[in-house]
Amino acid sequence: MADLFAPDPAPDAGHRPLADRLRPQTLAEVIGQPQVLGPDAPLTVMLASGALSSLIFWGPPGVGKTTIARLLAHETELHFVQISAIFTGVPDLKKVFEAARIRRQNGRGTLLFVDEIHRFNKAQQDGFLPHMEDGTILLVGATTENPSFELNAAVLSRAQVLVLERLGTDDLERLAQRAEADLGKPLPLDPQARTNLLDMADGDGRALLNLIEQIAAWDVDAPLDPATLATRLMRRAAQYDKSGDAHYNLISALHKSVRGSDPDASLYWFARMLEGGEDPLYLARRITRMAVEDIGLADPQAQAVCLQSWETYERLGSPEGELALAQALVYLALAPKSNAVYNAYKGARRAAKQTGSHLPPKHILNAPTALMKDQGYGENYAYDHDAEDGFSGANYFPDGMGRPDLYQPVERGFERDLKKRLDYFARLRIKRQT
Repeated sequence: MADLFAPDPAPDAGHRPLADRLRPQTLAEVIGQPQVLGPDAPLTVMLASGALSSLIFWGPPGVGKTTIARLLAHETELHFVQISAIFTGVPDLKKVFEAARIRRQNGRGTLLFVDEIHRFNKAQQDGFLPHMEDGTILLVGATTENPSFELNAAVLSRAQVLVLERLGTDDLERLAQRAEADLGKPLPLDPQARTNLLDMADGDGRALLNLIEQIAAWDVDAPLDPATLATRLMRRAAQYDKSGDAHYNLISALHKSVRGSDPDASLYWFARMLEGGEDPLYLARRITRMAVEDIGLADPQAQAVCLQSWETYERLGSPEGELALAQALVYLALAPKSNAVYNAYKGARRAAKQTGSHLPPKHILNAPTALMKDQGYGENYAYDHDAEDGFSGANYFPDGMGRPDLYQPVERGFERDLKKRLDYFARLRIKRQT
């Protein structure tokens, strides 16, 4: 594909920021995003058929959401209106809808681009529906948050969600080359420093152009090395919202890396969350959850290791305490895995819901009164300590309820021994009940 930001021929281009000067003039010039702009991709097919629908662009900052929306309006000859949910209230929306209605009566449609659409509350989002349905507006929303959680189901049912992805290294390199062509000179960076510059942008095209604009203003005689570049530019802060989608994505990656017995990946995602400002106590709680969900009785010591690391963090604080949490993570990643107790617990909850009115069998109920004895409470109770092998084999489930096989240990770690015990008692139970 061509480059994301093509030169703007405006005569006053030199007085505009680089990112603005290099905005694409056509969709063909947009760099990256082949999943929405490729030959058989959704937007290409919609435009070719003349049937553009309302859209929600979901993706990180600096990947072209606003630019693509503006170019869609140009391609379809719709009037482009841009608002931000941060600065727009209900009175402003009413004015936008009224202007669009008048425009439609005069024979021209409106593409309404709503940046940060997830920041509108549910009632405000509902306000778009009648205007979408009667064709007053074609809505294009942009969000960095998961639309499934942040947007009304009614809005989602009337719009197609398109995912825009962070720009790759090759995309950013082509963008840098386009910027050099506009500036009329190469960037004063050696090859490694140039690679580091692309890394600093972290997939954000706008951030890269802002960094390049700073570098272009420097008066240097020779290409800069990575160390010098690092002293002059700050690395772009990692994209992370402790209450947003990135939070759940990264904790999911951390949990699955532990479950997958990969200590290196576990440490990486752990570090990513810490670098993003995550509360280590939240991580301590989630790490302990991993021990009981994914290791369980295959290694009973795992839970104790997590609790000890949690306590160590509380005593040491940051940054020393994070090392204890990292140590627990590595232990969990390399521990034998079992979700047998987790599955047994869920099975027990399901069985309890289905048989919630069943009473315990009378033989295991205490009978402190004569009336209760007359009702058969405690009758024929078999005291296990008096039985051969210390096991009576009695039934402890409600009368008439079949015996479920809830706990099924795996042949790994300590649960291998527990399975032998379970099988032993199962054989004895059959023997005692026959």
